[in-house]
Amino acid sequence: MSEIRITLTVNETSVTGVLRNNAATASLLAQLPLELSFRDFGGQEKIAGLPEPLALEGMPSGSGAEPGMIGYYAPDQALVLYYDTVGYYDGIIPLGTFDDVATVQDSPTFTGTLAED
Repeated sequence: MSEIRITLTVNETSVTGVLRNNAATASLLAQLPLELSFRDFGGQEKIAGLPEPLALEGMPSGSGAEPGMIGYYAPDQALVLYYDTVGYYDGIIPLGTFDDVATVQDSPTFTGTLAED
């Protein structure tokens, strides 16, 4: 299986996503379902702390991000939903993508439930 489908509930709206099959997503899936409190960061992303760090074996040391990317920011142990373009940073680990950028961007803060589809 190369991709894993997930759903994030944002203010009663379901946002679907696809995660790549790798060590980081496997350790995220082991924590699901999760209720996460997202806040806006830098006018370009929503960020929420995870209860446990993700495995980074075989993952790049950094990346940039495009709108609709699901990432992990390793230094802060946080799941990140990008709604704007972000340049390369050490510690950004791409995990997958999500489909409803406008819903995520338009919700200043929210508590969302993340679950495997």
